[in-house]
Amino acid sequence: MIRFILHSIIVVLLTVLSQVGGMIYLISIIAIKSKKKNHRLKRVTLFFTLYLLSTFLIVPWIAPYFGRQKIQDNDKIKAQFVFTKLLNRNYVTEELHESLIAIADQFHRKHPQIQLIYLDANFPFFDGFPLLPHLSHNDGKKIDISFIYKDENGEITNEKPSNSGYGIFVAPKANETNQTEACQAMGAWQYDFPKYLTFGSQDELEVDALTTKDLIRFILNHSEVEKIFLEPHLKKRWNLNASKIRFQGCHSVRHDDHIHIQIN
Repeated sequence: MIRFILHSIIVVLLTVLSQVGGMIYLISIIAIKSKKKNHRLKRVTLFFTLYLLSTFLIVPWIAPYFGRQKIQDNDKIKAQFVFTKLLNRNYVTEELHESLIAIADQFHRKHPQIQLIYLDANFPFFDGFPLLPHLSHNDGKKIDISFIYKDENGEITNEKPSNSGYGIFVAPKANETNQTEACQAMGAWQYDFPKYLTFGSQDELEVDALTTKDLIRFILNHSEVEKIFLEPHLKKRWNLNASKIRFQGCHSVRHDDHIHIQIN
């Protein structure tokens, strides 16, 4: 019974993290019987072999049948975190993929030294399957884009202040709306939870407002983009008055560490 519970927990965890990991783990358990010599080592070896083959060869081939495609990294667009790709969190619809490529091309022409860096997108299969801890990344139409930063010398860089791209906030000033305090006062304890999801950080980087605003304007000008989530104090500070830029609500998490975009 204890072994069954442990295997069940691992299956659920791997499914939540990567969508396909739980099924691959089950295949590994079934294929390698516990009576075999060194069965644990053989199961682990088989799991990682099947998982990597699936993630980089099989899943990208099957995903288009579910209306999703893998974002292909290049010199204009790439993932911030290696686990975004390892955990199959880099899939979008064809329409969003085309929008991303167009935005990245436009942005690259003005800032050729800077790439569009994306964070979490969606899983490859099934609308409605949650991509935790996100609430809405479940239909291939949403993706998070990183702010643009500058180093201690004031030079624009592709580096980010956290390894995951999340959790290092551009906090409100004393005279600005503090949405985090307002939401937490209403019981939204999770509102700044991404501060625990940095997976390492560096302090010498700060947001480059001008270049980040350029990126947001390129996103806004793309007709397929329906809305952008951004914290109210940054919308006001950066003088971004477009109706597409909205507050995501206290039920979500703060958006002063990235740009959330979604298409129609």
